[in-house]
Amino acid sequence: MKKVISTEFAPKAIGPYSQAIEKNGFLYISGQVPIDPAIGKVIEGGIKEQTEQVMTNIGAILKAAGYTFSDVVKCTCLLSDMNNFGAMNEVYGKYFESEPPARAAYGVVKLPLGALIEIEVIAAK
Repeated sequence: MKKVISTEFAPKAIGPYSQAIEKNGFLYISGQVPIDPAIGKVIEGGIKEQTEQVMTNIGAILKAAGYTFSDVVKCTCLLSDMNNFGAMNEVYGKYFESEPPARAAYGVVKLPLGALIEIEVIAAK
């Protein structure tokens, strides 16, 4: 049976999806954009600030489900500009200092709400 995970410390879904779903020891976190849940808007700033907000949102969802960043096994990073890859990596790497998860990174034409980055996560216990 699947379990819907939701927390007020991460942005509310802006469409027909859940923040995360847990099933069979896996947690699937929907793509997170740099929305500050307190104001419900994309934060100001560049790729570093936006990546930090995305990772904060992911951390809140992980915590709500009883997981940590060390449980993350796969991330998919979507960037509106691949020239931001290095700066994104600087921030992202702080959350996975040892045994980082598998990852894919893609350059895309456009992200929701004009965000510079979106990251989705799979975690496992």
